[in-house]
Amino acid sequence: MDWNSIGDEISDWIKGYAEDAGIDSLVVGVSGGIDSAVTSILSARTNMHTIVLNMPIHQDLSQFELSNQHIDWLQSNFENVEGRTIDLTGTYDAFCEGLSQEQPSPLALANSRARLRMSTLFAIANSSNGIVVGTGNKVEDFGVGFFTKYGDGGVDISPIADLYKSEVYALAESLGVIREIQDTAPTDGLWADGRTDEDQLGATYSELEWAMKEIENPSGREHSAREEEVLERYLELNNANSHKMNPIPVFQMNRR
Repeated sequence: MDWNSIGDEISDWIKGYAEDAGIDSLVVGVSGGIDSAVTSILSARTNMHTIVLNMPIHQDLSQFELSNQHIDWLQSNFENVEGRTIDLTGTYDAFCEGLSQEQPSPLALANSRARLRMSTLFAIANSSNGIVVGTGNKVEDFGVGFFTKYGDGGVDISPIADLYKSEVYALAESLGVIREIQDTAPTDGLWADGRTDEDQLGATYSELEWAMKEIENPSGREHSAREEEVLERYLELNNANSHKMNPIPVFQMNRR
């Protein structure tokens, strides 16, 4: 597969959508992970004004530095890229203080980090006649629903949402994403203990990618014990997170 050509096609698609909508800028949240790195490069390659944001919230120093390293790389390679750091730690702390009597769960607080970042991305986009460019891949967005509803799932367009994680890595290689990001274990960066995506999902992305393909197009062969475990976990996640991936239920009036 010619990933250079595919990268060009995606960038052309982003630019075409933006031009049709009368948009002047593209806004991308950069986390230090592979998906946001690829998405921000594809956006930058449109030659449109591309604003990339590092939005730390009590962030692990290594993640913060990876984000900055990628932003520096972007700005050194693309004149149309503007990098910004908006520290949301104080905002998050004030939010938590306001909710302290409600005793929000750790998951609620983790998701709140993603929602604060979403609000920030849209504030910047609305102020620059821009759109928020999503960074989710196919396994996350349409397989196991591994994203925060109205958090990192709240975007205007999703340029890599039809790419499996392995394809994101292949595209990253062709785009020249810095090696440190390519080699770093994926993490959503929402937890103080630094848990990885695999820790949360109970399977690797390659395993979940296999399960997604196996369910869509069964191979008919006998599965190993581990494959059965992965299929069970995939279906568990898919069912539990279906409310994120399916359209919002709407009551239909009977107007006879």
